[in-house]
Amino acid sequence: MTEMPLPGLRERKKQQTRATIQAEALRLFAEQGYDATTCEQLAAAAGVSPATFFRYFPTKEDVVLQDDYDPLLTASLHERPLHEAPVVAVRRALASTLAPLYLTDAVAIRARTQLILSVPALRARMHEQTRKAEKLLAVELAARAGLDPDNLRVRAVAAALAAALTTAVESWASQGGELPARIDEALDALEHHLTHP
Repeated sequence: MTEMPLPGLRERKKQQTRATIQAEALRLFAEQGYDATTCEQLAAAAGVSPATFFRYFPTKEDVVLQDDYDPLLTASLHERPLHEAPVVAVRRALASTLAPLYLTDAVAIRARTQLILSVPALRARMHEQTRKAEKLLAVELAARAGLDPDNLRVRAVAAALAAALTTAVESWASQGGELPARIDEALDALEHHLTHP
């Protein structure tokens, strides 16, 4: 597997600013409620100007919904051997990328997911995010199979995978347990109940 190059100083500073804004946002949302918290308050809590805040997050919803997980998954999936069936490849790609993320981000992921499930505007935007994840998966799965991303079978498998991941994360956020195990259980159900394209 190819190693991802380490980000430069400027990129690391951007990542840190982004992470600070999101952490402060989750804190304020927990204290004041999502609807009662303004973007100006979020910017002040993170120690940035409103203009800087909006450069990182165009809307308040984006503070909760944006992350880098989909690109990490597709990069890891790209490295999987081509002979692996789609669900197997995704399971193994997730296993290699999720473990380190879960160790560092579990509390934030759970807080974000619980917030999304409790705020109607965020739930609606989450469906858009799931559609974007489907498209990313479809592109990668199509490339692996030498098919077009618009191929119905590719799109159906990508949609099933994205739905399984979303369901597993929601189940973990509401019922507890370990996220990697929940995701693996959901993907195991797909692997043994769906025919591969």
